[in-house]
Amino acid sequence: MSQANPPSPTAAQASTPAPAQTTPATASPEPAANAGSGRQKALTMVALVVLAGLAYGAYDWYAGRNQESTDNAYVQGNVIQITPQIGGTVTAILADDTDFVKAGQPLVKLDAADAKMALDLAEANLAQAVRQVRSLYANNTTLEAQLAVRESDILKAQNEINRLGDDLARRQSLVGIGAVSAEEISHVQAQLTQAQNALVSAKAASLAARDQLQGARTLTDNTQVQNHPSVLAAAAKVREAFLALHRATLPAPVDGYIAKRTVQLGQRIAPGTPLMSVVALGAPWVDANFKEVQLRTIRIGQPATLTADVYGKKVKYQGSVIGLGAGTGAAFSLLPAQNATGNWIKVVQRVPVRIALDPAQVSAHPLRIGLSMEVTVDVKSQDGKSLAEGAQSASSVQTAVYELLDGQATAEIQRVIANNMGAGKAAPVPAGKS
Repeated sequence: MSQANPPSPTAAQASTPAPAQTTPATASPEPAANAGSGRQKALTMVALVVLAGLAYGAYDWYAGRNQESTDNAYVQGNVIQITPQIGGTVTAILADDTDFVKAGQPLVKLDAADAKMALDLAEANLAQAVRQVRSLYANNTTLEAQLAVRESDILKAQNEINRLGDDLARRQSLVGIGAVSAEEISHVQAQLTQAQNALVSAKAASLAARDQLQGARTLTDNTQVQNHPSVLAAAAKVREAFLALHRATLPAPVDGYIAKRTVQLGQRIAPGTPLMSVVALGAPWVDANFKEVQLRTIRIGQPATLTADVYGKKVKYQGSVIGLGAGTGAAFSLLPAQNATGNWIKVVQRVPVRIALDPAQVSAHPLRIGLSMEVTVDVKSQDGKSLAEGAQSASSVQTAVYELLDGQATAEIQRVIANNMGAGKAAPVPAGKS
């Protein structure tokens, strides 16, 4: 029995190369090296982050322990309400919202017809008072002359008595020799009695004239026409009417910007009615509301750095603490908290701290009332006080607009008096008495 031949390989099998015989060997070290390198990088990054965090924390602790910061801060300034001192009808509005006005610039005008008539009447009364007082001084001169006449009558009567007395004595010495008759002596005695009566009459007239002069002088003693009480009373009425007339024009007390104009043309307004506001942006300040726990180290005079949201971090203002509030905001609210009633939850209170700004920086980067600020106070120095001991000049404000008006009233009074004093008799009104 013949043995079958094995099948011959196909062409495909013949063309396929035999798999290479692998010899056992250890794994390649490259993956392990890569894994170790990545772990090392991760640890390095973590270490760097931790070190950076520690460094930042150390810096924050070192720098922050001498600083107190808050973003609960807002720009404040003098907002001056324009209110009339007299009532009237609005005839002109000379400034509107956002307008810039200078101190003394007219803002609103009222109808001044009634005030003008009152001033004319007061000036007429002052002129009449000046002329009446002048007549008092002239009357004194007349009474002095009358007194001089009465005193001369006394001297005349006394001289007449002396003459008649001598005549009577001579005649009585001649009675014994019969040179003078009894009738002649009786006649001289009658004349002497008549002269004595005339002397009594002259003395009484002189006394009456002296009393009359004294009474007249009580109205003019230690005074002049321009500061006589009657003239001063009339001058006060002129001043009152003059001020009322010129108060019909409402001026701007300070330089600033108009805001919240509510007055309308033709409106009938009463004294004290708010018409508009003048916002003085030249010297604003910042009220920073710090938490009560932050007030431990804040003192007057400490420097502060501020930024405004309107300009961002690129503009930094330099300021200083000029005062701390006398109470929390809640204490001065319209409805103060009643913590002694009902359930109670503690709320951290805030106290306003006033910070003055550098005027040059405010001029370069103007601020507006109510803008948000971020404040950082350097509390390293503890030399200052926590409560102010005097007024802070940085927040003071004043105006001379109304003093000018008073000076104009004085000039008007002097003019009226001078016009009624007569030629060469005018005199200035004493300060504070007109």
